[in-house]
Order: sequence, then C-alpha cells, then structure tokens
Amino acid sequence: MSKAVYPRESVYNLIPKEEVHLQKTQRYVSKFRPTVVLEKKSTKDAMRTMGPAKVEVPTPEKYLKKHSKELKLPEQAQKVVLNSYTMRKSAVPARTDNPPMGFKTQRDFIKTATAVPMKPKPTSVDTSKGHKQLLENSGLVPKYIKKKHYGEVPEYLQQRNEEEQRAQEEYDMFVEEQREQGAMKHLSDEERHIVLEGLKKNWDELHHDYQGLSLVTDNLSKKARRDSLGTAMRQLENDIKLIERFKTIYIPSY
Repeated sequence: MSKAVYPRESVYNLIPKEEVHLQKTQRYVSKFRPTVVLEKKSTKDAMRTMGPAKVEVPTPEKYLKKHSKELKLPEQAQKVVLNSYTMRKSAVPARTDNPPMGFKTQRDFIKTATAVPMKPKPTSVDTSKGHKQLLENSGLVPKYIKKKHYGEVPEYLQQRNEEEQRAQEEYDMFVEEQREQGAMKHLSDEERHIVLEGLKKNWDELHHDYQGLSLVTDNLSKKARRDSLGTAMRQLENDIKLIERFKTIYIPSY
C-alpha cells in the first residue's frame, strides 16, 4: 500500500515520526575465496607481461650458427650414405681360384627361356589427358549381344504376362456369366464418351473449387475441405484413366 504524500505546508508534517531501520542480511562469502584468489594470482599474474618473468638465458657459447636451422639426416643415415661411396669393393677372383661348387637352385631355366610374354589388356583412352579404362567395360565392344540368352524375355516378365493373361481370362469368364444372367450390360461407344465427358466435367469443377481454397490452412475445417477435394479428384482421375484404357466396359444393369 502506497504511503500518503502531503505538501510541505501540511500540518501532518509536524508530527514526529519514528525512523525504521531495515537490517540487511549478511552477504554470503565462500570459505574458499582466499584459495581461489591465490590460484588466480599464481597462474595469471605471472604471464601478464610479455611471457614469464624469469626465463633461462642462453649462454654465450650457444650462439646461432650458420646452417643450424636446416634439416639434417640422422647421423646413422649419413654414415651409411658416406660409406656407400668410400667402402672398398671385394677383390676380383684370380685366374687360379676355383669357383664355388655344390649350390642348387629350384629355378626352371628352360621354362623361363621359352615362356611367352603376357599380352597387355586392351584399353580405351577417353580423355585428352590420358585417362584410360579397360576396353571391355568402356561400352565400345559388343559384349552383351553375344550372350547366350540375349534378346529373350526374362522369366519375371513371362510370369507377369501369364498372371495378367490369367486374370483377364477370369474376368472375361465372370463378365460372360453375368451377361448370361442379365446382371451386366455393355456400354456403347456413345454412352462411354458421355460418361467420360461427365467425369472430366466433374473433375474440372472440383479443380476450380480446389484452386479457390485459401493458401493458409489455419484450422481443421479448411484442412478437411482440402483433403476431401484432393481425394475426390484422385478418384475421378483413376476412373478417367480406367475408362480411357479399356474400350469394352460392362456396368451392372439395375
């Protein structure tokens, strides 16, 4: 509740008022504060200037020498390279020395001498930069037309054609039975054209309504309306495709 404010000339200002002193709660101080302060000073204050305060100064004997920054091979590798040029070769055998005897080998020299060199695989270069690939996989060789079963209908297509033919025969038998019983009648070309035009006209009307829907479907009624129109249009499209595909159509005679 707000206190009443009186002007300076008010008599109520002469009434002595008791001063109310609000006692604040003591602020929380962590017992780990001194430890944190010491750790911070020990880690950051030492690096506050250009690097650590105390750095080991190099001695005058370790001055920068010429070629000291260049990469060098290990000492062992250098010795091997140097020894390869300076090492003394074995002496040439004398004329009176007997050659070493008793060594046997498993190598067939006759087979090696009469072996036919392997022919390189034919390749095809298809770019100006020399990219090449095997000629067999390049598509330039009549590879597939030389196969044994080339040009034959695959088994899965034969099986599918047989199933379609069987289904068509069963449908024709069913239609014939229904015709004999008088339950179905055949649509003439004129009637089929009239039905097709009616379906297309209904689709145009639904499409016009669908185009007039709002762009934002912000409630359930708009969403339901859009879904119902889409379902009806898809059903009409399927019916139109079915009638255009089959020339002979039977309908129930009610």
